[in-house]
This record gives sequence, structure tokens and C-alpha cells, in this order.
Amino acid sequence: MTHTLILTIFPVLVTIAAIGDFLTMKIPNWLNVLVGVTFFGAAFYVGMPLEQIGWHVAAGLLVLVVGFGLFAAGYVGGGDAKLLAVAAMWLGMGQLIEFLVIMSLAGGVLAIAMKFWWWIRLETELRGSGWFKSKVKSSIDLPYGVAIAIGALFAFRHSWWLETANTPLIG
Repeated sequence: MTHTLILTIFPVLVTIAAIGDFLTMKIPNWLNVLVGVTFFGAAFYVGMPLEQIGWHVAAGLLVLVVGFGLFAAGYVGGGDAKLLAVAAMWLGMGQLIEFLVIMSLAGGVLAIAMKFWWWIRLETELRGSGWFKSKVKSSIDLPYGVAIAIGALFAFRHSWWLETANTPLIG
């Protein structure tokens, strides 16, 4: 039971973040903090070696720096940058490349799908109103938490957590 709980906490939390971001375009700070805190709780509970915890924290810090650079440049929101960091902390250095590649691909597909949907909606709502069409912005906001969650869930399948799942947990 406890083993299943440890292995489902991260996937459930990033899925909640993705759904919330899709619906509201926000990832709340309390959710990002919860993802981070549960990492430490789970790591200490299962007896993750301190060196391994250090590498996981290093992955999170590295991605936090890059994420806030992207936030400062206006490419992602603050919640996205924080979710990126705590997801990278759960995944660790070993899954960082897989996480970022899958996330980037998912983000590209998401951008194409959202743009296509936006064009259809705009055409339907503004049919025949050429002046108004020219005044409407052509860019759209992306709920990038969806892409982050997809990348995280794919990478989690190969993470330390599932590699050690066959070993008995403490307790």
C-alpha cells in the first residue's frame, strides 16, 4: 500500500497541475511547494541515499535557474518555471534529458493544437468582420504545465523511483 502511494504521489500531483493550468492558466505556488515537499518526504521514507538526493536536488536547481531565465524572458510563466524545477528534482539528473526532450515535443504539439483551435474559434466568432480580425492579437497563451506533466510522466517511467520499486520499502 505504502509502496503504491509513493509511486503515485508525483504522477498525481503533476497531473493535477496540468489540468489546473489547462483550465485556469495558473499553477498555484502551494501545489509546486507540495510537489517539492513530497519529494523529500518520499526520498527519506524509502531510504534514498543522500548522494542520490543531492543529485536530484542539483537537477531541480539547474532547471530552476534555466526556468527563471525563461520566465524573465517572457517565454514561460512563473508557475511553469517552478513546476519544471520540482519535476526535475523528482526525476533527477538521470532522467533530465528525457524529461526536457519529451516536454519540448509535447509543448510543440500543444502549441500547434492550440493555435489551430484558436484560428477555428476566431473564424467562427468573427466571420465577416475584417476590421475586428485585424485588431485581435495573433498570439495565444499556452498552458505549458500540460507539456511539463507529459514530459515528467514519460521520464518518471525510467526514474530511480521505479528502478528501485522491486526492492522492499522501509516500514
